[in-house]
Amino acid sequence: MSHPGPQPVERQLPTEEARDLLALVREMAQREIQPKAAEEEDAGHFPRDVFALLSRSGLLALPYAEEFGGGGQPYEVYLQILEELAAARLTVGLGVSVHSLACHALAGFGTKEQQAAHLPAMLGGGLLGAYCLSEPAAGSDAASLRTRAARDGDTWTIDGSKAWITHGGVADFYTVLARTGGEGPRGISAFLVPGDAEGLTAAPPERKMGMKGSPTAGVHFDGVRVGDDRRIGEEGQGFAIALSALDSGRLGIAACAIGVAQAALDEALAYTGGRRQFGRPIADFQGLRFMLVDMATQIEAGRALYLTAARLRDAGLAFSKQAAMAKLFCTDTAMRVTTDAVQLLGGYGYTVDFPTERYMREAKVLQIVEGTNQIQRMVVARHLVGPESR
Repeated sequence: MSHPGPQPVERQLPTEEARDLLALVREMAQREIQPKAAEEEDAGHFPRDVFALLSRSGLLALPYAEEFGGGGQPYEVYLQILEELAAARLTVGLGVSVHSLACHALAGFGTKEQQAAHLPAMLGGGLLGAYCLSEPAAGSDAASLRTRAARDGDTWTIDGSKAWITHGGVADFYTVLARTGGEGPRGISAFLVPGDAEGLTAAPPERKMGMKGSPTAGVHFDGVRVGDDRRIGEEGQGFAIALSALDSGRLGIAACAIGVAQAALDEALAYTGGRRQFGRPIADFQGLRFMLVDMATQIEAGRALYLTAARLRDAGLAFSKQAAMAKLFCTDTAMRVTTDAVQLLGGYGYTVDFPTERYMREAKVLQIVEGTNQIQRMVVARHLVGPESR
């Protein structure tokens, strides 16, 4: 019996323009990203040239307004493009998601003057952004952050340290959350800090089990001075800005997770259709066929969940609960699917000669970033039954 092998994912794209965009991304991924992914990840090489190409192609700016150089695409389209990029190489897909997250504060809460001054370069000028919220002692409890910004007339001086910053040390700009008032979430403000600001330094990148090509580093602020024209939103509004950004960022992580899971399923389908044992392809054996079915079903369910949340966002409706659900379900799916893909390839799946072991290592971090999956369960529970009693 012959087996057709993996087929291209059928996308739910609303316009001909979006379908053309997807075709462009698939061609670019197959030509420029996927062939070098394994080698460059093994070497820990950050593909800055790929991000420059994406910027020139308008792919770093898809969900933002055309007025400032954005792509003007709905989140429903942007996330499916993100999934394609992550399937080719998670370092690239996640990097685009983080860049988009770093632009969110200015695009959503900046003044028209701030947006006109900075957004065109951020969205299409070859720049790359990073998002500075987490700290060594403020992870899930982000409202307890200690990095402080002190005002002196029309300038602010920022002191403190951020941790686990994707693109730390290579970003051209940082969206930074810092304390400008008292304790708790109402004392936090947001700032746009240039990557070359005096007093801003990055620690050596963390040594990670996966995504070795994506630098994750601590970022230190030692008397970094920025003008008040780089404060985004009102004083004390920073935590609300951060939460708004994270709702959208969680959808980016969900789409990336489904991209990794789809890549793992495609590898498993190709291998089980070609590997023969006992005189026939191992894809003929019911136990393995059912594993493939479960993997495909989980992926389709995850994709439907993140698209539902995206359509709510595009319609201007509340989507925080669905974003948390999507991040939770899709990243757990990626972990299950990549683990099963390694199992389906047997000993080969455990070797670096096949990409499944890399997919499995990369999937793990997606259950942690943008709020751990335990935090996502807390977010969803609050929507369902209200806040916890104290």
